[in-house]
Amino acid sequence: MKKVIYPKIGGVDSIEILDVEEPRASDGEVVVRVHRAGINFADLMMRQGLYGSNPDFPFTPGYEASGVVTSLGKGVEGLELGDRVIAMTGFGGYSEKVSIPRSRVFKLPDSVTFDQAAAIPVTYGTAYHMLFHLGRISPGDSVLIHHAAGGVGTAVAQLCKVAGASVVIGTASAPKREFVESIGVKFVDRESEDFVKVCKDMTDGKGVHHAIDPVGGRNLMRSYKATRRGGKVYFFGASSAVKGDKRSIISAFRMWLNTPKFNPIKMMSSNKAIFGVHMGLLDDSTIFEGHLTALSKMLEDNEIDPIIDSIWRFERVAEAQMHMHDRKNRGKILLDFAPE
Repeated sequence: MKKVIYPKIGGVDSIEILDVEEPRASDGEVVVRVHRAGINFADLMMRQGLYGSNPDFPFTPGYEASGVVTSLGKGVEGLELGDRVIAMTGFGGYSEKVSIPRSRVFKLPDSVTFDQAAAIPVTYGTAYHMLFHLGRISPGDSVLIHHAAGGVGTAVAQLCKVAGASVVIGTASAPKREFVESIGVKFVDRESEDFVKVCKDMTDGKGVHHAIDPVGGRNLMRSYKATRRGGKVYFFGASSAVKGDKRSIISAFRMWLNTPKFNPIKMMSSNKAIFGVHMGLLDDSTIFEGHLTALSKMLEDNEIDPIIDSIWRFERVAEAQMHMHDRKNRGKILLDFAPE
């Protein structure tokens, strides 16, 4: 079988596709024949050696996949051969087959497609965890979304509608204005407009209830300033550390240098909160299972519908990742591993 490998730190030209032995299901494990795997910005940062939680090189990236169960290890219950599933792979999803613990495999409702399934775990799981689990979003709340046209951004926008948010503001590049506005979000040009001022102006000077920040660096403090007293900031990425597909030590250093150090005394006085979010390192699988159950119900009720930017055959993984590096995607990017 074939799998994608990051052999070393590098650009998209460093990615390799190798023939390897098929995995076996050990006790308590499930082998999934992958049909779709999701691409996330974290995958790009890992390739550049900028993501602290990735395995040692060489390794196969890929947090999430959808596919079909082809083998069951001893002790596995609740699944059968041929079942359609979502797999929270953690790593290894960029592969034709992957073996993972039963606790990270979830059966798909018949109405959910492989495309929808692969677009949900990281993007919608992260969005749901931030807004509903941590933030307890309420009808009438206001929300700021950075990278509003991306996978998590579009998921947040849809979940804001489900929650009954009153004001949803999103930053993105100028070419994405029409798309951002089409998903019901107030567009803010990240290059030429002051999103803090827009947030204050649209909330009678108070600021937003929730700020979704995958950018980091000095942007994180500005997100904090854009929230009201009692507001919440969710930090789940550091895209400002990445400039192009090759690692830039200068950009990474500038991001870390400009990352704010928050004073807990001042935070106490303002009643604000900052959450760090990394769904790949969420230890309690029951939390994610609850998120997935709620999201599946929303999907079946047509309250959410993942926006798929593009689907690339896995042999073109370098082009697919470059598409994300160039900030061209509007929604989720998927890799196609389905049998031809």
